[in-house]
Amino acid sequence: MPIVKEVNPHFEDFIFDWNYKFYFLVGGYGSSKSYHVALKLILKLLQEKRTALVVREVYDTIRDSCYSLLEEIVTEMGLDDRIKFKISPMQVKFPNGSKIIFKGMDKPAKLKSINNVSIVWIEECSEVKYAGFKELLGRLRHPNLKLHLMLSTNPVSKNNWCYKHFFIDTKKKIFILDDKDLYKDRTIIVNNTYYHHSLADDNLFLPKSYVEQLDDLKTYDIDLYRIARRGRFGVNGRKVLPQFEKVPHYQALEAIQNIKTPIYRVGMDFGFETSYNAIVRLAIDDDKKVLYIYWQYYKNQMTDDKTAIEIAEFKKTQELIRADSAEPKTIKYYKQEGFNIKGAKKLPGSRLQNTKKVKRFKKIICSEDCQDVIDELQDLTYAVTKDGDLIEDEFSIDPHTFSAIWYALDGYEVSDLKEVKYDESVYNKGLGLKSNQPIPYKKGGKVF
Repeated sequence: MPIVKEVNPHFEDFIFDWNYKFYFLVGGYGSSKSYHVALKLILKLLQEKRTALVVREVYDTIRDSCYSLLEEIVTEMGLDDRIKFKISPMQVKFPNGSKIIFKGMDKPAKLKSINNVSIVWIEECSEVKYAGFKELLGRLRHPNLKLHLMLSTNPVSKNNWCYKHFFIDTKKKIFILDDKDLYKDRTIIVNNTYYHHSLADDNLFLPKSYVEQLDDLKTYDIDLYRIARRGRFGVNGRKVLPQFEKVPHYQALEAIQNIKTPIYRVGMDFGFETSYNAIVRLAIDDDKKVLYIYWQYYKNQMTDDKTAIEIAEFKKTQELIRADSAEPKTIKYYKQEGFNIKGAKKLPGSRLQNTKKVKRFKKIICSEDCQDVIDELQDLTYAVTKDGDLIEDEFSIDPHTFSAIWYALDGYEVSDLKEVKYDESVYNKGLGLKSNQPIPYKKGGKVF
C-alpha cells in the first residue's frame, strides 16, 4: 500500500537523503524541523530493519516531545494499526522488526545496554553535553548497516559545543563552515555532514498568527527574535561590552602610535588547573576614552617558575604589572625573581565597580593577535537569576582576561579626569618611552 504524506517543500530532499553520516538541522521556532526528522526516521525504519535511538538530555521530556510527535505522524499516515507504541518502557515497534528506543542523557548508565543501533536522533542537541555527544558516537555501531546521526536544535550561543563542533571553534582555530553561508544557501554538504537551516516561513502548515507573534519579538526581545524568528546562532543574553571590537594587529598599533599621550598598563590574573595565568598589555587614549588591548599571555597548568621564564621580557622592560592581590605569595615570588609587580586593590563590590569602569570606555579595540581576549570578551554576557534578572558582577563564563584588565586599570578612572592619580608617569616605569616610540611588543602576541 503506497503511503501518501504532505511535507514542506524545503524538507523534501532531506527526508529522502541517506548519503551522509551526520544530519545537522538548525532553525527557528515552528520551522517543522523536528517533525520532518521524525517522519524521515519512520520512513527509513519501514523500509529497512533497523534499531534507532532517540535521545534528549532529560529522559522525562521525551514522552511529550519526540515520542508524541512520532505517534502523531504514524496516526496521520494511517499506520497506527501496524506500528505499535509502548509506554513502559517507551518503545516503537515496526512490522518488519525495526524499533525505536528512547534514552535520556541524565541516565547515562542505561546507554551501556544498547546494541546494534544504526541511527541516532539527538533532539535539542544543544542541551546535551559534549561528552554525551561523544558517548553516543561510540554507541552508534552496526556490523552491516550504514550509520547515521541526526541532530536538531534551535540556535544557541556560539559558545555552545554544537557551534564549535559543526561550525567554528576560534579557540582551537578550527573552521568547518561559516554559519552565514548556511543561512544564505539553506542546505550545505561539508565533511560528510548534511546541514539544513529552516524558518517558520518554510512551514506551510503554520498559522499566520503564529508567524506574526514571532515578528512581534523584535520589538521587545531582540535576542529571542534572532533565535526564534531568524534561526541564527549568536549571543544569548545582554552583552557586557557591546563596544568591544577586534581589528588587525597593525591597525591597533598604528592607532596607539597616534595617541597624543598614551597611558600604558599591564595586568595579570593568576590561575593554574582550570583557570589561566592571563596577562594583558593595554594602551589608553585618555582624551577619546578608548581602550586598546594589543598583547596577551594566556596559559594554564603552569607553575610560577615556568611562567616566570616565559614572561622574562617583563624583567628587562621593568613594566609595572598590576596583579591579583588575593595571591600575595605569588606576587612576592615574582618580586624576588626581579619583576616589577604589585597587587591591585580589591575591595567589597570591586567586581561590579571594575566592570562599570571598563564599560565606560567609548570603544574597546582589541588586536586580532589577542585571540583569547576576543574569545572571552567579544560575546561575554551577564549571568541571570532563575527569574531572568541580570547579575551585574557575574558572567556567562569566568573571563580571566577581563580580570587582568581590571587589575591593569587599578588607580585609573575613566569618567572623572580631575580625580585621576597615577603612581607612574605617562609611560611605564623604566621604559623611558616617548610618544613616537614603538610599543613594547613581542612578535606573535603570545608568549608560549
